[in-house]
Amino acid sequence: MKVADFDFVLPPENIALRPVSPREAAKLLVVKHGACADQLVGDLPSQLRRGDVLVFNNTKVIPAALSGVRIGRLGTTPKIEALLHMRLDGSRWKAFVKPAKKLEQGDHVEFGSLSAIVEEKGEAGEITLAFSVAGAELDLALVQVGRVPLPPYIESKRAQDAQDRSDYQTIYATESGAVAAPTAGLHFTPNLMKQLQDAGIESEFVTLHVGAGTFLPVKADDTAAHKMHAEWGEVSAEVAARLQAVRAKGGRIIAVGTTSLRLLESAGLNAWVGNTSIFITPGYRFHAVDGLITNFHLPRSTLFMLVCAFAETEVMKAAYAHAIQNHYRFYSYGDASLLWPAP
Repeated sequence: MKVADFDFVLPPENIALRPVSPREAAKLLVVKHGACADQLVGDLPSQLRRGDVLVFNNTKVIPAALSGVRIGRLGTTPKIEALLHMRLDGSRWKAFVKPAKKLEQGDHVEFGSLSAIVEEKGEAGEITLAFSVAGAELDLALVQVGRVPLPPYIESKRAQDAQDRSDYQTIYATESGAVAAPTAGLHFTPNLMKQLQDAGIESEFVTLHVGAGTFLPVKADDTAAHKMHAEWGEVSAEVAARLQAVRAKGGRIIAVGTTSLRLLESAGLNAWVGNTSIFITPGYRFHAVDGLITNFHLPRSTLFMLVCAFAETEVMKAAYAHAIQNHYRFYSYGDASLLWPAP
């Protein structure tokens, strides 16, 4: 399948640099049976029915963007930018670095008061960093020296500030480990959660620690040649049992975000823990999820391929054209869509 088949032109003015306030005031494009309807996220209770369940990703974004210098070689201390993307154990992380050519295995890097050794160097700027501290001490150090890893299309347009620490976090985030927010969940407020509960719509929580691979462009010409980076996730036995009960009673399972969907499809509504690198493209047969709430994604991205698989490519191309024409806001801080699969 050609990656170029998932391209489209997005005017720069459609890219959101800040979220709307309140969060549920964002637009919601409902795509059902090939037709588009303009709503607001606050209208979501009226778009669902009693007995449905929303599945949220409760991962919490950590300050995983680090700026430092290489030390230890005579005469040079080049600047290094690192983006942590997957925790290996208490002291080691996989990370993407720039410029990767300045680092070799065994090099020392100082990120302010936090130091690390390059334990391994892989491809495409990926390395393994072994930090000098571990566990809770490392987590605290990252809070002190790290930055919120905003997507490149935001950081290239404006400086990060203190507001991003709260804006780029869901209200129900409890499990630290993500380096990117599950952005569909950013629209939900305590008020909206209560309205959903009052309408008889249930909520369940799973964990998928979103990795920096979500930022990476698809460089291959064909989807078959693209490699997804693994992300760690968990569906507890209790959540799996409740989701199975919802399905047995005729309720629908709606994933809040592509991260929740990818985890549920990996788990198959069963208890599950481990790494997933599932790559969903048109032709995939969905078996765990009945609906999807998601933001608007980049051209040629794996996430746009996923929504095309869920609701058909031509339908989604038409939906995105409608969204662009009607001034929907795209990407992490943008508006949302509620997608139902084609019959």
